Amino acid sequence: MSHRITTRHARKVAAAAVVAVAAFGLTACQDNADAGGDSSSAASSSSGGSDSSDSGSSGSSDSGSSGSSGSGSSGSGGGDNAGSDACATSQLAFRSTHGMGEGTLIVDLKNTGSATCTLQGFPGVDLKSKNGTLSAKRSDLAAPKTSVKPGEETRFTLYYPPNTSGGSGETFTTLVVTPPNETHSHSLPVSINVPVSDGSGSAIKVDPVGTGK
Repeated sequence: MSHRITTRHARKVAAAAVVAVAAFGLTACQDNADAGGDSSSAASSSSGGSDSSDSGSSGSSDSGSSGSSGSGSSGSGGGDNAGSDACATSQLAFRSTHGMGEGTLIVDLKNTGSATCTLQGFPGVDLKSKNGTLSAKRSDLAAPKTSVKPGEETRFTLYYPPNTSGGSGETFTTLVVTPPNETHSHSLPVSINVPVSDGSGSAIKVDPVGTGK
């Protein structure tokens, strides 16, 4: 009788142990599965957040830089100032001719560029001889704003005292012209003979560009 009870008790204990082991294994599997799912989800979320942040930052930075550069440089340079830029020396052709009156020299400036440009002010004019350089003084005329289309020209007049003294005087063979608002010059061959000055000042004067016939 006691042997039967002992055997039954042993079977119950063994069965309970099997059930406990199975339950533990199932719980462990579920924990691992949950842990794996959370890890994968967190990694995905982290990865997704990082990509979104990089893309937004890169897109915003590139777009802002491109937009600012485009509207700042090309917009204002090509739009508002189109057709009103000062004529550069490199886009001008120069020619000198003696005027109708004695002691005058006409200098023509032709726009050889592809766009309209403007000239306003007095040109820089230097006359060179074997003895040195003399700079022309400005006249009292007001300087108009002159618009010069491609292929068109404007002019200025240089005044000098003709040599009627009977002496050899001073002969200038080179005329150096610097257009208004420019730093580059252009040289022209000329032949201008003036009486020798007493050193009190230059009697050679120049009008602003755009005046005269």
